[in-house]
Amino acid sequence: MIKHRIFLFFLVLLWVWPCPVYASQKTKLLEVLKPNAVSEKDEASINMLFSISELKRNLNQRIKEKKALLEKSTSETEKEGLQSEISKLDEQLSDAQADFERIATGVDIGMFLGKKEESFDWKEEVMALVEPGIKEIKRMTVSARNKTKLKDELAYYENLVFVSRDAVRNISGLIAKTEDREVKKDLESLLPEWRGIEKQIQNKLQIANMQLKEMSSDEKSLIESSGISIKKFFRTRGLYLMIALISCICAILVLRLGARSLIKLIPGYNLKYKPFHIRLFEILARMAAMFVVLFVLVLVFYIFEDWVLLSLSIILFIGIGWAAKHTLPRFWQQSQLMLNIGAVREGERIIYQGVPWMVKTINIFCILENPDMEVSIRLPIEELLGKTSRPFHKSESWFPCRRNDWVILSDGTWGHVTSMSHEMVQLVLAGGAKKTYQTSDFLGQAPLNISLGFSLKVVFGVSYDIQKDITGKVLEILSAHIRGAIEKEGYDKGLVNVQVDFLAAGSSSLDLAILAEFKGEMAPQYYKLSRAIQRWCVDACTANNWEIPFPQLTVHH
Repeated sequence: MIKHRIFLFFLVLLWVWPCPVYASQKTKLLEVLKPNAVSEKDEASINMLFSISELKRNLNQRIKEKKALLEKSTSETEKEGLQSEISKLDEQLSDAQADFERIATGVDIGMFLGKKEESFDWKEEVMALVEPGIKEIKRMTVSARNKTKLKDELAYYENLVFVSRDAVRNISGLIAKTEDREVKKDLESLLPEWRGIEKQIQNKLQIANMQLKEMSSDEKSLIESSGISIKKFFRTRGLYLMIALISCICAILVLRLGARSLIKLIPGYNLKYKPFHIRLFEILARMAAMFVVLFVLVLVFYIFEDWVLLSLSIILFIGIGWAAKHTLPRFWQQSQLMLNIGAVREGERIIYQGVPWMVKTINIFCILENPDMEVSIRLPIEELLGKTSRPFHKSESWFPCRRNDWVILSDGTWGHVTSMSHEMVQLVLAGGAKKTYQTSDFLGQAPLNISLGFSLKVVFGVSYDIQKDITGKVLEILSAHIRGAIEKEGYDKGLVNVQVDFLAAGSSSLDLAILAEFKGEMAPQYYKLSRAIQRWCVDACTANNWEIPFPQLTVHH
């Protein structure tokens, strides 16, 4: 016990000893232990409460005065005016009471008011489903909207303050200047009312100003607020979205693997062109997968009780349903194509962009193939809507030429086809020059494919001096000479046949027709062979002393 007393003695001694270190600690302790310490914010709130209390007393006093005047009044018009003023004063008193409670409690007292009994309305029930999503969108901008609203209120009340002050100043000036006792009495009765209005507007202005300052002090920097929002998103809503996405992917994979395993057990799966029941199963499997994915999405949001994401999902589903309502006929046509019962069917011939194609597969993306062009294209199924296919014969041509073929066009172009598609066809001309046509223009040139074999017709004229042998011996000699020349120059491997016939008796010559047929491999020598036949004919005439006539003009007198 003695030890405790000695300890307390030294503690008191240190407390009262004028040491600077302990004195500063003493000051801090006194500040901490100071009773009823008031912050600047609390002091401002107390001042506001005092001002509102004074306003309430003034309003109550004015209401009593108006009620007294109402009891004494005998005029119905005056009674109606007084009753209207009392109603307005009651509203102001109610607003002042609400402001007092809001500042005193620091919360919105409207939250504690009783809810009204609501009747059932299906439109309101539908809106209630999407309300969380809309509220979340509004919540993201609530701070900016509230700040703008407070600034508008501040400007409004600042304007009213000047007006009310002018009104009080005008009334006070008239009271000082008037000498009539009745007028002065009426003005003096009017002055408290306008002073009360001025005080009320000043209170509203101070409340708006205080709320704006509190909002500004609570605001954080853009980077800080963005960082907090991102962290919060990935901890809550972002995590739910990720889980929902993974769940949907897993559901799709499970359903696809299950459908693939099951479809292999159905007869007709391995056929080149899938039968109707296989196609129907595939469509039903896709539809089931879509509904399961939507169900999983809603289920995840429901389990985590995220009504905002659930509401947004419902909005998305409503939008999809509304879009499907207008596109249902189009979906039906696409379903007919996928079931291979539409106007375009697999294994048939169709014209697309002016080029014939064989329909290889019909699905969400369709495959068209051209065997001669050795090109296939992938098209969305929408491209086949409005088109028609037909069965084809196996001997039908799919394109006038193939790659590496030699062609002659109606514009005189002779070249080697190096590349082609449904868009462009490119030819390499003599000397290496390249010429490109759009496929539609190329087909419009009526290409002659000489790589499959070709024939040359050369017309050659000889003199009438050998008229007696022109239909016999001359034909044999010329034919033998041309064959020998072809063999000598190495063109015999590509030769099919050579024939020399009498064509016609011309005005100045007897015309012969040399017909030479060659294989397609001789196509690069097409024009060279044409010139060579002319040369061989001249050589035959020289060797046999046959005269080559020229056109003559004979004048008879």
